[in-house]
Amino acid sequence: MRRESSVTAVSWIPSESVTGAVFRVPFEVGFSHYDEPPPDLLTDIDALLATDRARFVNNLRAWIEIQGGVIVDHGHAGTGRIGATTLRLGRQDMTFAAVPLPDRRKAEPISAEAVRFEQTAGGRTGVPAPRRVSRPPYVQLAAPLAWTSLRLTLHADGREDFELIGASPFPRHWVYDHKGRLAAKSATIDYQRWSTEAFGRHTPWGDTDSPAFVSAVESALERELSRQIMRSGAKPQIRRLREGQSLTRQGEEADELFLLLDGVLSVDVDGNVLAEVGPGAVLGERSILESGRRTASLTAVTPCTVAVADRDSVDPGALQQLSAGHRREESTT
Repeated sequence: MRRESSVTAVSWIPSESVTGAVFRVPFEVGFSHYDEPPPDLLTDIDALLATDRARFVNNLRAWIEIQGGVIVDHGHAGTGRIGATTLRLGRQDMTFAAVPLPDRRKAEPISAEAVRFEQTAGGRTGVPAPRRVSRPPYVQLAAPLAWTSLRLTLHADGREDFELIGASPFPRHWVYDHKGRLAAKSATIDYQRWSTEAFGRHTPWGDTDSPAFVSAVESALERELSRQIMRSGAKPQIRRLREGQSLTRQGEEADELFLLLDGVLSVDVDGNVLAEVGPGAVLGERSILESGRRTASLTAVTPCTVAVADRDSVDPGALQQLSAGHRREESTT
């Protein structure tokens, strides 16, 4: 009997993810662009790349052959995919072909009943990016490399496990299961480290990978609210937090709504950390709907980027639904 499965990583550039005044200019004047979030359900990789909604796709597909309850053969079937970058100069669009690098694959039986597959895929955009870097030759002209490294373990009894085991510090990486459902995402983006370090041997095609800080997926409702916040008429204020810095303190008066764009925040109620949330989380709705006071303290576990919106940015009914799922202190009693 033959069993096949897959895991896919989609890499894209979210709003406010590029840091540094010089590097942000092309995005702010419309020469370059941030990407719309990929879909919750991944159905057509070709269309995603063709419409410039993703920069890279790492599609790890694998199979095992089972006889008598043990694995007798196995193999890889997927590959990495890379799109083009479209830039706009006035009314003219210019498309730069990206440069893929060879997929790095490994398959390792870990017992008679399980095989572990790994695949690294990625490359560089075709747009030159002159910049100072942290190692010799101290100046680079070509764009840095971006990549993801995926692991998929298939078991003879039908079980499977997957994870994002490594990724470039930029851009954002979303992970989808074999049914195309969004399952996990990289939690942090570090544009500066990526632009100064991700070249030459300091990549998986040399001798280095970067571990990925992975967070759970937020709710579909939060993803819809995040689109409303970022597309509303009044552009949200962007706030950046250092690791350990507080965003809110329990009991303080406030009526702002927060969308976590990057990083991880801890949720603390009465001195107890009840949860950690990652990019895409919408927070602060209960102070708007209830007493006007914060019901939890929010603290940056990693450096964070937060969009701060006013109470009129989203539909009140949607905030009521969101609040019902955010009563974390009640779920622990």
